[in-house]
Amino acid sequence: MFLVKKIVSRLFFPLPLSLEFLLLGLFLLWFTRRQRTGKVLVTCGVMLLVGLSNIFTSNALLRPLENRYPPLVVARLGPGAPGVTFIAVLGGWADHDPDVPITSHLSPGQMVRLIEGVRVHRQIPGSRLILSGDNDSAGSMAEVAEALGVSAQDIIPLPEPRDTEEESQHIASMVGRQRLILVTSASHMPRAMGLFRKRGLQPIAAPTDFLAPRHGLESDDFFPDGHKLFKAQTAFYEYLGLAWATLKGKI
Repeated sequence: MFLVKKIVSRLFFPLPLSLEFLLLGLFLLWFTRRQRTGKVLVTCGVMLLVGLSNIFTSNALLRPLENRYPPLVVARLGPGAPGVTFIAVLGGWADHDPDVPITSHLSPGQMVRLIEGVRVHRQIPGSRLILSGDNDSAGSMAEVAEALGVSAQDIIPLPEPRDTEEESQHIASMVGRQRLILVTSASHMPRAMGLFRKRGLQPIAAPTDFLAPRHGLESDDFFPDGHKLFKAQTAFYEYLGLAWATLKGKI
């Protein structure tokens, strides 16, 4: 089920979905008499691709997710953040390519999550970092965290979980009712908070890796590009994840 979910969800990402429209439309145009339907499908594919690779659409999709939880200000938790023992940094993509520096083992988004976790950890005496994800993600984060000056005694690698649902299960069994700060990408935070609360936890959100911050328009913003398409893909992924988790009663 896990593998099927991962494969099927990719079919609804912006680029694959656009290509599905285009390829089906081209097939109808070249090999059938259904010319009108083929033209409609090709037009839809082009419009979808162009529409989702501009800053206005991608930001409009992302901001409702990213603005759900404000950035964490540790000082507002009280002096020393009383009762906070664990800071959980959720996993992402990573590898162990020996030919690149350890700072390149983590994806850009995963590196930002880790740095935010380390920043919060340094402001809360006695706290410990839970670094979760698969073996590559948890191990790489632990290695980079130590390189950034975090003591090995303050790091708890958690390599078993394969997705956020499994992360919530493992972390809930580890921390019990203790206060927990949850670090993940801002767009991912609504789903992560829902899954963790369903486990009986009351995590404190520490969103990071904001992809749609507000800023003045620049000339490049009016041209479509791959990064804007990636932002739309991130939003699609989270909305699909929220819909699936809601359908399954996980949040």
